[in-house]
Order: sequence, then structure tokens, then C-alpha cells
Amino acid sequence: MSITHTVFFHFKADTKPEDVKATVEGMFALKDKCVKAESQTPYIKSFKGGKDNSIEGLQNGITHGFVVEFASVKDRDYYVKEDPAHAAFVKGLLPLLEKAVVVDFEDGVY
Repeated sequence: MSITHTVFFHFKADTKPEDVKATVEGMFALKDKCVKAESQTPYIKSFKGGKDNSIEGLQNGITHGFVVEFASVKDRDYYVKEDPAHAAFVKGLLPLLEKAVVVDFEDGVY
């Protein structure tokens, strides 16, 4: 069963716009950079995201959101725990963030 991995960023107030742009571009690049170790083939099923434009006012500082779909828990776990491309991205990202929110789910599992 597929896993949906949602990620939301609240950048620090002093983060430069060009750093936000580079970070978002880096996040999107993970779709191609994240490959299975044994086959060197990409394993992210789908990827989308962007800058918040909600009119509800419930963002609590969150400015960007992303939805990443994996074919399996195994693929998601590799991405989070082992993938060197993801690890390098996170290392560069953390100094820019006030906070991040991550929620993963399987469709229909309550």
C-alpha cells in the first residue's frame, strides 16, 4: 500500500528569499536525486508542492507544503533514514527553519 508523506515548512524570519527559492528547488530535485541503492533508479512515485496561498489564516507560520508519495513503507523508510540525497538536503535545510511539520499516512487507515 502506498504511503503519502506530507511536509510543511516555516522558514525563519531572516531567511533570504533566494535561500527559500533554492531550498524549494532542492526539495523538488529530490524526485530525481533519490534513487534506490541497489538499482540506482528513482523510487518516489509522485511529488508536488509549493507556496501556501490559503485564505483561511490557519497556517501558523507555515509557508510551504509538499506531498510525496511512496509505493511502500519500505521506500518511505529508506528515504527518511538512509537516502544520502535526502540526508544532504535536510542538513542544509534545518538551519533555515523555524519549524517543520511532517505527517505520513496510508489512504483509508484510520
